[in-house]
Amino acid sequence: MIKSLEIRNYALIESLRLEFADGLTIITGETGAGKSILLGALGLVMGKRADTKALYDFSEKCIVEALFDVSAYDLAGYFEAHDLDYAAEVVIRREILPSGKSRAFVNDTPATLPVVQQLSGVLIDLHQQFDALDMHEVSFQLRVLDALAGNKDLLKAYQERYQAFERDRRQLEELKARDARMASEADFLQFQRDELREAQLQAGEQEELEAEQERLANAQEIRQALAGAYQQLVERELSTLDQLDELGQVLSPLEKLGGELRELAERFHGLRLELRDLAGELERQAERTELDPERLAEVQARLDLLYRLQKKHQVTSAEELLNVQAELEGKLKDMGDLSGRIAQLEARLQKEESVLQQQAEALHRRRAARIPDFESEVEGFLALLAMEHARLEVRLQERGDLGPTGTDEVHFYFSANKGGRLQLIKDVASGGELSRLTLVTKSLVADAIPLPTLIFDEIDTGVSGDVALKMGNILRALSDKHQVVSITHSPQIASKADVHYFVFKEVGEDRTFTRIKRLDREERIRSIATMLSQNPPTESAIENAKELLSI
Repeated sequence: MIKSLEIRNYALIESLRLEFADGLTIITGETGAGKSILLGALGLVMGKRADTKALYDFSEKCIVEALFDVSAYDLAGYFEAHDLDYAAEVVIRREILPSGKSRAFVNDTPATLPVVQQLSGVLIDLHQQFDALDMHEVSFQLRVLDALAGNKDLLKAYQERYQAFERDRRQLEELKARDARMASEADFLQFQRDELREAQLQAGEQEELEAEQERLANAQEIRQALAGAYQQLVERELSTLDQLDELGQVLSPLEKLGGELRELAERFHGLRLELRDLAGELERQAERTELDPERLAEVQARLDLLYRLQKKHQVTSAEELLNVQAELEGKLKDMGDLSGRIAQLEARLQKEESVLQQQAEALHRRRAARIPDFESEVEGFLALLAMEHARLEVRLQERGDLGPTGTDEVHFYFSANKGGRLQLIKDVASGGELSRLTLVTKSLVADAIPLPTLIFDEIDTGVSGDVALKMGNILRALSDKHQVVSITHSPQIASKADVHYFVFKEVGEDRTFTRIKRLDREERIRSIATMLSQNPPTESAIENAKELLSI
């Protein structure tokens, strides 16, 4: 609940502070005195947009600060999730700088506006005429129906099971997607593996093929060179070997001598033998070296395959390709089959869905059973509030598919006038009608729904006398369970306050100020009497005010 609101340098407010009662706080005042300014300042705390036009003094910043008791709201997890310091008492502060910049703080920690809006939305339920109130929201309408039907425990059990069901469903989708990805990946890996297998790779073959390709590609030149060398050594007139034979005869006498001369003769003889042997090898190689275009094409094709595979797998040798093939074999072996897990999860989901359907049907029956009494209760209360021809019809429809609250969809249809056509609340109810409908509805569910602080702005529009008194009694009863703040022009409603504030204007030398005063009993009597009659109030009005306060 809200404990206090402090405003500085905002609109006509120089500085003021309000402290709120646990029960019913009433704010009254002259028309134009600044009651709407209070709501505007409160709107800043709730994260609404700031405007420098609202500054009282353009040389100073505007500060609006609200103190809340949040001990009953179980918000520790929310604070932790948003890196905020949690305490039982929380201060939300907004600052508007003269430059136009706006800042928000929660317990002196900077916070974003979305965080402030979400947090304040849990703490404050602000009702202003013509606003998009939560009575318009289908989710709130269903909450009302569940609260009245006593569905708290059943709905909690359903939602816990539904959350588990949704987790399993998401897991199933992920497994199926993963299985599809794995199947696609396995196909690709298998294609790559099979391609390498079909290549029948062998270690060292690339070097051999490259050497063979070199010989085949240059066979003509190699054969000519070999044949030419053989002819030069053997077949030509005065061939090299013939000349060496003649030279050998010249050196043969040295063989009979000893020492270094004999060694020279032996070395020469060995050279002659080596050249003869070389000549024979040249002849044989020349005879074996033949032009073979078909074999050259085969070798080139094999090398092209090896080079293509190496480029594809970003390696540089057949040995590395064999390593890639082994890795692919390992990956394919490690890939498990998810079909078993998928089938198991599908079976579990089917069972969970069956139980959820049963729970959803139970929720539907309880909701449907409570609708007639709820419609009658609302219409009865509205009749007391000068809306005797108002009709409410709650239409409950089953969607068929499971959702967070079951299979139901609820819509409130409303007509304020006799013979009027029932329409959706958001399309038909005026601000005053909607405020009264909201007041009645929330008073009926006050014990079942954990409502935040309820702030009603001129909910008494268009009512007076006995109707206003009954509205005040409803607010009074509602405030027994929840903190309620009401801005009102009605003396009957004002008489029900635990704390009564009066907003007024004070004219200074050069400008007008908005002030607020907490009234004591005598001041309340005079204020309510003034609302009943005039200023100054008549004696009979004062007596009427005393009577209202004693009721």
